[in-house]
Amino acid sequence: MTVPACFVSYTWEPLEHKLWVREFATRLRRDGVDVKLDQWETVPGDALPEFMERSVREHNFVLIVCTPAYRARSDRRIGGVGYEGDIITGSLMSSRNQRKFIPALREGQWTQAAPTWLGGKYYVDLRGDPYSEEQYQDLLSTMLGTREKAPPVGRAQPGAIPGEGRQAPAELEEFEPIRIIGVAVDEVGTPRSDGTRGSALYAVPFKLSRIVPPGWAELFIEAWDRPPSFTTMHRPGIARVSGNRIVLDGTTIEEVEQVHRPTLKLALAQANARMRERMETETRRRQEAAARKEDHEKHVKNVASRLKFDDN
Repeated sequence: MTVPACFVSYTWEPLEHKLWVREFATRLRRDGVDVKLDQWETVPGDALPEFMERSVREHNFVLIVCTPAYRARSDRRIGGVGYEGDIITGSLMSSRNQRKFIPALREGQWTQAAPTWLGGKYYVDLRGDPYSEEQYQDLLSTMLGTREKAPPVGRAQPGAIPGEGRQAPAELEEFEPIRIIGVAVDEVGTPRSDGTRGSALYAVPFKLSRIVPPGWAELFIEAWDRPPSFTTMHRPGIARVSGNRIVLDGTTIEEVEQVHRPTLKLALAQANARMRERMETETRRRQEAAARKEDHEKHVKNVASRLKFDDN
């Protein structure tokens, strides 16, 4: 899979927002998106307009972090945000590649935070601390090209009349179980080791067999926090799922080997089982709804065929 490249357009003020953007960009990079951030890419002496123009032109995506401050600077064409707004709107007009530019609402209401040239666009809502994991996965799957696709269209039976006859029932959707491939060694955290409580602990990420489908992360975290069996060393609340990674925040590699490995396997199996049940239930619900609709239409046609309006 080709690694997508993303440029981030945002305002540097206040400082807390600038730091949040850097942390968010770091997470995207860990999850497989090659984020180019001015905080990492530019140094004193660089020609900033050239950097902005090249970044907007050459990257697969431009993530626009919307806040009321961003809107004010963009609409008034102030500073770097204003210049980037000119470049982006020019690109939108010339290429018509709407999906390249993805708005993310970080603060305020959409009408207060989005520049006028973003009106009507589908945006991801990243407000709050923590922000919505579901919204983050929506953004990530868009950039990685892993969003759910429409099921294939079935082949019509020879001689069939469109709209006539019972439709074939929807097949049960196959769920491919998520597997843990191993530890993402290059992404393991480093302990602070400053003598404070918990400073010897760090994050240990695990590679998954694929990016998890919507809803799976919540099932896994629920299973981790309340596993069917665990030891006194179990730590609920330290697990999170991001893209194709499970991360245990606040442990050690030795603790994983000695304590957490069985619980990880249990939680994984439970999340997979519940995800399969959920998908099968949804398929059956669609089948039953389709059958009810078809029976109703058949009933209406039968009654309608008996109705006569030309008799005396």
